[in-house]
Amino acid sequence: MLAYGQGDAQAFEVLYRRHSPGLYRYMLRQCGNTAIAEELYQEVWLKLINSASRYRQRARFTTWLYRLAHNCLVDHYRRQGVRAACNLPQSEARSEPLAPVHDGPVEQLQYQRLGERLLELIHSLPAEQRQTFLLRQEAGLSIEQIAEVCGAKAETIKSRWRYAIGKLRQGLEDVK
Repeated sequence: MLAYGQGDAQAFEVLYRRHSPGLYRYMLRQCGNTAIAEELYQEVWLKLINSASRYRQRARFTTWLYRLAHNCLVDHYRRQGVRAACNLPQSEARSEPLAPVHDGPVEQLQYQRLGERLLELIHSLPAEQRQTFLLRQEAGLSIEQIAEVCGAKAETIKSRWRYAIGKLRQGLEDVK
């Protein structure tokens, strides 16, 4: 990001290739609507571009990027008059498989069912737990980084993480 801020266009391409898939999945799974996710995703990249020359490395780049994403989500839902991490229909959030595809049709069906159930469970998590789970799994952020992104204490984030994992495990017990 520092190189991009100094005018290195190839540095932006590296950032985009490295972070765009996870960022898009995060946005999509946060709001559950393809059109909104794409709009907010583009807004994040536009804000990144516009702030490149002012960027100062105070934390990991991914922490800063997901803070931008978090703020875009908050702003969007404030404009809509809805809580920042709301529960919208999940039908569009199933854009990619969560598990590898295996050769046999039985295994493929099992993984497909498991992936679908996991996405349903992720979407059914309370908003703060879902956000914590997605920032940890999609963005690979640490508990401390998630706390920074969300403006919460690390202990609060740890609790949200534990509750989210517990609910997901419980919900996956019956999947075969």
